[in-house]
Amino acid sequence: MGGDRGAEVCVPAGLNMLREYPDLHIAFVGLPDVVQPYLDAALDVSARARLVVAEQVVSMEESAADALRKKKKSSLRIAIDLVKSGEVDACVSAGNTGALMATGRFVLKTLPGIDRPAIMASVPTLKGSSLMLDLGANADCTAEHLYQFAIMGSVVASQVEGIKNPTVGLLNIGEEDMKGNDTVRQAAAMLTASSLNYVGFVEGNKISQHKADVVVTDGFSGNVALKVMEGTARLIRQYLKDEFGGGIYGKIAGAISRPVLRRLADKLDPRHYNGANLIGLNGIVIKSHGGADEVAFQRAIKIAIIEVEQDVPAKIGRLLEQQAD
Repeated sequence: MGGDRGAEVCVPAGLNMLREYPDLHIAFVGLPDVVQPYLDAALDVSARARLVVAEQVVSMEESAADALRKKKKSSLRIAIDLVKSGEVDACVSAGNTGALMATGRFVLKTLPGIDRPAIMASVPTLKGSSLMLDLGANADCTAEHLYQFAIMGSVVASQVEGIKNPTVGLLNIGEEDMKGNDTVRQAAAMLTASSLNYVGFVEGNKISQHKADVVVTDGFSGNVALKVMEGTARLIRQYLKDEFGGGIYGKIAGAISRPVLRRLADKLDPRHYNGANLIGLNGIVIKSHGGADEVAFQRAIKIAIIEVEQDVPAKIGRLLEQQAD
């Protein structure tokens, strides 16, 4: 029920995924009068789609505290309760990020050895994409938190992205050892002493150059960096549109360059990077962008499927045990 368009996007996207994955089953959690008409029209996959009735909806503006206290019968809470009970393997939501994280942490708890869950997502680079965390869940972090984020990101990079011995870097204001605050330098020392493939500090302008497979930072800096990247991508696309749309010569050049421009637009398309992991929870919860369309929401569901198949939480737990030893 969450996101900018709610069931209008989420339910058709889920139904499309049922058609793509014949072994997939989806519980659509929401208000019956809104969700059921979509399911009634999808007779081809009706055996693997079911409605779980919710009586409440958490709005995008609602505080996390109010969602926890007052919305125990909301679609968001029920979906996470289904993960807790084992009735479903993962939850995918486009709803209120703060409420989703707070509810996930309250209901599912964190994995042993993890103090705080983090928001992690793929960001585009010159060599495909890098994983980046935290992207907004924890504005203030200790060195231990950053170290835990690095472990979680490394597991996802290897198990979900298929990267052998993924490289890990710390976002910093410079690459030299003396740069940054005490927290970042302490985290660097911990990562250097670990068995992770730590490659040092990563400056903001090196994220897009794929300095590391996993870029670790606190939620404040990570969220700012992510928004800057998103804004820059939109700026470039608008500049290209303006240049190729103005005047006869621009339109001719645009027509000639259309195949290249389409490939560029595809690489910069945020829909292909949708689906942030609420990593560190004792269960799988994937957060879709609130403005996601069907294509983008399907991408978020695909990430959930991969995490279930690879049993990511269990593998994070095992790596944490190995690092502790």
